[in-house]
Amino acid sequence: MSHVLEFSFHNPTRIHFGPHSFDRLATAVPAKAKVLLLYGGGSIRANGVYDRVMAALAGRTVVEFGGVEPNPTLETLNRAVDRVRAGGLDFILAVGGGSVIDGAKFVALAALYDGDGWDIVMGAHVPDRALPLGAVLTLAATGSESNSAAVVTRRADLRKKVFYAEPARPRFAILDPAVLASLPDRQLGNGLVDAFVHVCEQYLTYPVGALVQDGYAEALMGALRQLAETFDRRREPDWQQNLMWAANQALFGLVGAGVPTDWATHRLAVELTALYGIDHARTLSIIQPWLLRETIEYKRAKLEQFGRRVFGIPYATAEEAIAATEALYRSLAMPVHLRDTEVRDPDAAARVMQAVREHGNAALGGHAELDDAKTERIIRAACA
Repeated sequence: MSHVLEFSFHNPTRIHFGPHSFDRLATAVPAKAKVLLLYGGGSIRANGVYDRVMAALAGRTVVEFGGVEPNPTLETLNRAVDRVRAGGLDFILAVGGGSVIDGAKFVALAALYDGDGWDIVMGAHVPDRALPLGAVLTLAATGSESNSAAVVTRRADLRKKVFYAEPARPRFAILDPAVLASLPDRQLGNGLVDAFVHVCEQYLTYPVGALVQDGYAEALMGALRQLAETFDRRREPDWQQNLMWAANQALFGLVGAGVPTDWATHRLAVELTALYGIDHARTLSIIQPWLLRETIEYKRAKLEQFGRRVFGIPYATAEEAIAATEALYRSLAMPVHLRDTEVRDPDAAARVMQAVREHGNAALGGHAELDDAKTERIIRAACA
């Protein structure tokens, strides 16, 4: 299919990667900054990251705000915004995984907006400025440390929504793979699958002759497949640094530049997290195989290429590529159906579909022409 590549690409986030990356933090944060230190459940105190961050911030005003949820809520983040305003703080430092960094982006934007912060999430207000933001990554998964996207949930109505705001892109990110050593296996598996699906969403559409983007995507997915196959080496530095870098590269903007993308898996999967609190990556592994089966004819050429180049299946069929993807998830103990989780709701499919319709995601269109009927078949196959 003829396709003209046309895009603008710029990623200004300065990444400090490696075992000595923490050494850069003291100079990355301005000496006179008044800092909001945003983090999650407190694991950074147990693994030594908190002490290293505080040492780097010595001499600066630092106000802490912990308790950002794995899926950050508007209600929690609004309290952080109040803290910024009350203290006259002028720099946000996110220490955590993608959820903490997503939350920090919202805080950096909402602190300079007089209206309801949810306006930013919904696109009713398009901000042109944000407080400067830096990130110390402790969990490799989302790539949020060097992109402009964030996901926020409004607890009041269980609405989970992604938004994009270029002013909130982190100025810098500290990526020390050694911090992954203290993570439980579940989080490492989640991060691997999250990154893998991020690349899939920018690749599994239809061929357009984009040799560089395809090759880059295939290299990343191939690396992640190898990491899955060598999961028994997950405590080794080489394994950890490859996961951290692959997860960053999966969503820093270049893989999908100028090519057709399809984020339907994400747009449907978010409802499983909002309704049942299932880990984000696990919702992706539940939805994606069924979505690929439903849209197989639209994605067949790319699925066959995927099977050959990523999974090494000679003369791969689309069906074999989907089966290989599902097998990869199962090898990491990831669910591929709602029944593989702790959720035991006989009305789950109906509940999820109702939420999908209410949030305007039942007829996503796109190259696979997703309409309400196709979406319902996907949800019922994954959740019934």
